[in-house]
Amino acid sequence: MIYLKLFWEFLKVGLFTVGGGLASLPFLYDISDKTGWYSHAQLADMIAISESTPGPIGINMATYVGFTTAGVLGSVVATLGFIIPSIIIATIVSHFLKKFSENKFVKGAFYGLRAVSVALICSALVSVIKISLINIPLFNETGSFIDLISIPGIILAVICWFVLKKWKPHPIVILGGSAVFGILLGFFGLM
Repeated sequence: MIYLKLFWEFLKVGLFTVGGGLASLPFLYDISDKTGWYSHAQLADMIAISESTPGPIGINMATYVGFTTAGVLGSVVATLGFIIPSIIIATIVSHFLKKFSENKFVKGAFYGLRAVSVALICSALVSVIKISLINIPLFNETGSFIDLISIPGIILAVICWFVLKKWKPHPIVILGGSAVFGILLGFFGLM
């Protein structure tokens, strides 16, 4: 039963995600809330791992969630659920696109899909900021506004932004440096 549910949930994600893997994050948050398979904090870790491994983030996320939920078979089932809609839609669209590419309704639909993609990616950005830069649970415990802001997260974000603007290093360097920074914070008990 878990395999059928994994397949169904990721089939929906694959079918309705427009604009790349980051646009799937609102759907993944919804799956987290509905099923309890993983927490929002675990999802943030999954995002970090999926971003730092080769391949499309959406497929990496489906594979990761499937594996953590139901092992190797779960990862295969979730990944298939995620990619099958894309395969079917791409096949159908490629067949008709040449014929209807100049149609005003088709152009309008693609224009609308671009706007939806931006909105979904912005929603994902806000979700990631809430997890990595704002500490709502600690604020709820203490009531102190200082505890609302994750100082280490803000420092790391500013450092990464500065390094990206000044030297434009390869993303792997930023990911590796951020991982080392996080490990050091955890080692010294600052997280």
